[in-house]
Amino acid sequence: MEPSEYVRSLPIGERIPLPTDGIPFWDVFPYEGDIQIKVLEPPVLPEPPRNGEHGTEDCFTCKRGEDDPTVIWANENWMVRTVSEPAALPAMLMLVPRAHHDLVDLPPELAVEMGGMIQRVERAILSLGGIARVHVNRWGDGGAHLHWWLIARPEGMMQLRGTCLPLWDDVLPKQSPEAWAETNRRLAEALTADGR
Repeated sequence: MEPSEYVRSLPIGERIPLPTDGIPFWDVFPYEGDIQIKVLEPPVLPEPPRNGEHGTEDCFTCKRGEDDPTVIWANENWMVRTVSEPAALPAMLMLVPRAHHDLVDLPPELAVEMGGMIQRVERAILSLGGIARVHVNRWGDGGAHLHWWLIARPEGMMQLRGTCLPLWDDVLPKQSPEAWAETNRRLAEALTADGR
């Protein structure tokens, strides 16, 4: 395979200067000091398969199923998972379809349900109190099983707003296992109570 015209135009192997108005200079960027942009590596083509790319037999999400301890709530079509270790942010959840689909092949009836499910998870997170916003993200590079991240930004923490919120989770102190378990219990309770 040959790289696309866009990839061929990239400065692969060269040092790229920091843009003076780029993300490292935003007030929400969690790092300071001397940083530099990594040198771009050559493209890998064809790309290696993602987890679950070949179907349910190699899909981590499908193998774990509803009995996995990270699943805090499920219905006939959807599961809500938390991360396996306590996070630093107030809540970090994933909404995943039970069936093995990515966004591109999600059946229309599940696509219609998805919007309501994202709202339901957001309402559960907001019910914790002290949450200003719930960030909804889908990256999809790690796994072929659709998973939406819903991440809580604590109220008043303006420095944590925006696209850098997941970076802050890496550097802030993690919650205690007891506090994390209680948060996830309350989230599960809110998801169950919201019968919409």
